[in-house]
Amino acid sequence: MDAERLAALRARFEGTGGSEAEDPLFRRIIESQFQGDRRTWPFAGLATFCGAPFQADPFTNPPEIGLVGVPMDLGVTNRAGARLGPRAIRAVERIGPYEPALHMAPLTEARVADLGDVPMASRFSLDSCHADIELHFKALRDAGIRTVAAGGDHSISLPILKALGAGRPLGMVHIDAHADTGGAYEGTRFHHGGPFRQAVLEGVLDPDRTIQIGIRGGAGYLWEFSTASGMTLIQMHEFSQIGVPAVLEVVRKVATGPVYVSFDVDAVDPGFAPGTGTPEVGGLSPLQVLQLLRGLAGLDVVGGDVVEVAPQYDAGTATAQIGAQAMFQILCLLARAPSFRA
Repeated sequence: MDAERLAALRARFEGTGGSEAEDPLFRRIIESQFQGDRRTWPFAGLATFCGAPFQADPFTNPPEIGLVGVPMDLGVTNRAGARLGPRAIRAVERIGPYEPALHMAPLTEARVADLGDVPMASRFSLDSCHADIELHFKALRDAGIRTVAAGGDHSISLPILKALGAGRPLGMVHIDAHADTGGAYEGTRFHHGGPFRQAVLEGVLDPDRTIQIGIRGGAGYLWEFSTASGMTLIQMHEFSQIGVPAVLEVVRKVATGPVYVSFDVDAVDPGFAPGTGTPEVGGLSPLQVLQLLRGLAGLDVVGGDVVEVAPQYDAGTATAQIGAQAMFQILCLLARAPSFRA
């Protein structure tokens, strides 16, 4: 190395520790993460979603974006346990604060808080839980708080959409192994296999602006409502043929206007994410999930959820890791939405 160049590098970096940066974004991140030469310990203190500050009362000085737990899995059709998902996702260390592909740090660009869990009156009644979820998210919407939820099973998306889509049906980007547009059976329409049929029928989800990605498995005979209603369906075998860039081209044509992003962790192949209630072999890789979510930047994302993390089936915590990273990516999308602070 040239001696003059080496001297310049030494002058700039020698003895400065790990907290030097000229990039304004990096400078903001460092200021949020370091106190002098001491860095925040990721494994100490209160566990919160993506390391966001905890705010017990969301309605006094409301944050711009709230991260909300919904620990309810009364709608499952296979293995239970997604009620433990919010705790598992909160426990994941070192998510963010920097998103390299989008060159952003949402916790320094928006007022973000972990708002705790939805208060639900009964652990036994699915209908009661859905009513409580809808009421809570309506109150958050009325307070001007945009939300990312962590479930819980996928039935939680219906009451959230009823709260956020009232008066203006939302479009949706739905990443999942299952289309979740099934009908009623065994006495209920509100299981985790049917939230998006109900959301369309209740007028809070626009099927023409909805795209479903990664759908696969042997239950396709249950999803005819998706195509009959006008949703765009990209099954996993089609995804594998055309790839992420082509899928994102379709997404940008379909998911116009205000959209909701719903990510079911069983979209990921169970070789990567075994901790879920209804695993389906042959799914997305974690990298493909990141590429898809990053590719949504610039869409008018007004809300989202991450669901079906059931940590007891994954002792290695990989599933919760993927769920937490997906939650961080959706947080980035909300902060990048054209209508955010518009």
